[in-house]
Amino acid sequence: MSFFNRLFKVGQSNAHAVLDKIEDPIKMTEQGIRDLKNDLTGAMTSLAEVKSIAIRTRKEGENAKKLAADYERKAMLLLQKMNSGEIGQEDAERLATQALEKKEEQTTEAARLCQEADRHEQMSNTLQANVNKIKSSITTYENDLATLKARARTAASTKKINAQLAKIDSSGTIAMLEKMKSKVEEDESLAQAYGDIVNIDKSVDDEINAAIEKTPKLESSLRLLELKKKMGIDL
Repeated sequence: MSFFNRLFKVGQSNAHAVLDKIEDPIKMTEQGIRDLKNDLTGAMTSLAEVKSIAIRTRKEGENAKKLAADYERKAMLLLQKMNSGEIGQEDAERLATQALEKKEEQTTEAARLCQEADRHEQMSNTLQANVNKIKSSITTYENDLATLKARARTAASTKKINAQLAKIDSSGTIAMLEKMKSKVEEDESLAQAYGDIVNIDKSVDDEINAAIEKTPKLESSLRLLELKKKMGIDL
């Protein structure tokens, strides 16, 4: 049966080799699961039909057994009536014999129907096992597919990030940072040098200004001495 032949299609030993060659393994796996679900529908339909036949055949066999027992009962009743004189011996025996023949026919038919019902029930059990196997496979594959989808998304994201990182020129970046560091240090040194020059300039100005400030004080002292001399005050 087609559904049984494709039952383990997704899990065959060459599945990985096949999936490596197709464009989208996830979509192919999803299609495989859909095929299994279609197979499951067909298997369940077949299972229902076989079970129905088994039930109907079993009932027909039971009815045949009841008919056989009824014909035997009728044969006994005819013989009883013959014995009581209600029916003539010849008619009673003829009818009783025919009733027993009918009984044998129904007994044979009952046995045949029971054997047929047994075969259908055995086939039903086999189909039920196949249905259970397909259901279990579908559940397993759906769970595996969900896990693989998540792993595929993670792998794709990781691959993208790593690819972006791989494009970065680490050596160039480090060289650029070293150049920036050297330039900053050079600017800092230059700034400090200018600061030192400014401080030196300020010190010279301070000395000049101090010298200038001392001159007026000297002149004042000389004037004071002259005034004292003129006034005859002891120096």
